[in-house]
Amino acid sequence: MIIAIDGPAASGKGTLARRIAETYELRHLDTGLTYRAVAAALLAQGLPLGDEKIAIEIARNLDLAKMDKAVLSAHEVGEAASRVAVLGALREELVRLQKDFAQTPPGAVLDGRDIGTVVCPDASVKLFITASPEARARRRTAEMVSKGQEAEFSSVLDDLKRRDARDSERTVAPMKQAADAHLLDTTEMDIETAFQAAVDIIETARKS
Repeated sequence: MIIAIDGPAASGKGTLARRIAETYELRHLDTGLTYRAVAAALLAQGLPLGDEKIAIEIARNLDLAKMDKAVLSAHEVGEAASRVAVLGALREELVRLQKDFAQTPPGAVLDGRDIGTVVCPDASVKLFITASPEARARRRTAEMVSKGQEAEFSSVLDDLKRRDARDSERTVAPMKQAADAHLLDTTEMDIETAFQAAVDIIETARKS
């Protein structure tokens, strides 16, 4: 079973993906971390984010088991990842890694922005998780503050809107809801409500 979960930043898709993977005893991959890992390596070496040749070399040596979410979740890494994600040849390399992960038995839960449309177009179940920009900005601001980071709501909101625009308007694998994906708007939901709604969708799809 392969479950594809897409959606914009801070929509709750990552938390839901982890919970769903645990519930169905499947492996989980946050595909955004693969782009973040490449971006973090470029930043650490002081290399330009647009250097696709070096980015691809980094991707080819990427160990999915060793990606440190705590390190890669840094705000500046996320911004850099959104910029390297527009590199077409790099995306092809990372999508290959992601496809291999998904197709390894017994299956997996993958979350990102192009899972249902590009990485796993034949997924057993597809979810598109979204929420209003304001709700997502509040969540991201609270998350950053809880980690001791400085965060201003208006700045976070502006950053999210810029990332949304980059992700949805890029020419290669733009973020969009797959035609057969189930839309789940979490704007007014807490995580438990959203999780139950997602499980209900998955169970209905499995029985059909």
